[in-house]
Amino acid sequence: MKHHSTLIALSLFLASLLACTPDTRVATVTNPLPMALGDPFMLHAADGKYYMYGTSLANGFEAFVSENLTDWTSIGQVYEGGKEGQWNQDCFWAPEVYERDGRYYMFFSANSRNNPTEEEENFKIGVAVADSPSGPFTDLYNRPIFEIDFPVIDANVLFDDQSGKNYIYFSRCCYKHPVESEIADKARQDSLYNEIEESWIYGAELLPDFSGLASEPVKLLAPPTTLDDVQAEWESRSVTAHEANRRWTEGSYIFRHGDTYYIMYSANAFFGGNYAVGYATSKSPLGPFVKSDTNPILKENQSEGGRVIGTGHNMALTMPDGSMYTVYHGRMTDNPGERVVLIDRMEISPEGVLTVSGPTTDAQKIAY
Repeated sequence: MKHHSTLIALSLFLASLLACTPDTRVATVTNPLPMALGDPFMLHAADGKYYMYGTSLANGFEAFVSENLTDWTSIGQVYEGGKEGQWNQDCFWAPEVYERDGRYYMFFSANSRNNPTEEEENFKIGVAVADSPSGPFTDLYNRPIFEIDFPVIDANVLFDDQSGKNYIYFSRCCYKHPVESEIADKARQDSLYNEIEESWIYGAELLPDFSGLASEPVKLLAPPTTLDDVQAEWESRSVTAHEANRRWTEGSYIFRHGDTYYIMYSANAFFGGNYAVGYATSKSPLGPFVKSDTNPILKENQSEGGRVIGTGHNMALTMPDGSMYTVYHGRMTDNPGERVVLIDRMEISPEGVLTVSGPTTDAQKIAY
């Protein structure tokens, strides 16, 4: 018995040494991060570095790189669009970059040149490719991935290990999409707006070469239609605050945890202080999804004495130690006109409830 106890003590001692090896890296990170981006997406690449992409340029996308999550260096422009002969012309939004078989694929939204009916919003989704996470990215196909009868933005891709299939998620824009609901009725009664336009999130199977869709798009998420819906109040704040005659469901990000698919999404006007994040769950990548009663899980903290408003369009990633974080944009109360990037811890309880510890502006330790 004494020999057995000695072995246990030795094992615990060795484990403690391994936990404190020089390979263990911990960063001290304080929000906001030192870049002004909307719709941020962070990639932990094969070279061990972290790359941040987002919305900022009029003619493409820039990126930033860090080895420690604290110090970030601008790479400059990594994708240039809007050139003569390209399918896109302006409004370059929401890039997401994924590494597949040693190459890097950037999915993004932009206004398409092909606009025979001269729509004010003609957003489509494209994909570009590079041999390095720092680019340069060039169009994989000189056209949108797919054509559909309404403008779409905010592409997000799931490479599903369980089914072996790829899925793409996107948001139908509010443009020319008025929807009748009890919320719209109340807005008319209160003399706020005559109609309320909505954006909805769709999903579809994506062809392996990213050249098109392998299934018809399915509507997955939309704003609530009845006033007694537990989601109605927070998802309608842009309307009730008289910010806009629109209710958004956009900026989706999906991942699988155990046997459950979590899809995070943003609601309310991206330019306002009420922009916030909720989530829904399903046992299938294409739903049906059920929104969480705990929504919103990420919102402004100004009402609680903080300095952050307009939190949204987030993504999630798992660090090497297994901890989960969400990266998102927000606005600081002292400069609400600029979108900045924040990162905060998120967790999923044994019961499957997702929570975000944010927004924070105090220093936090992150193992990377």
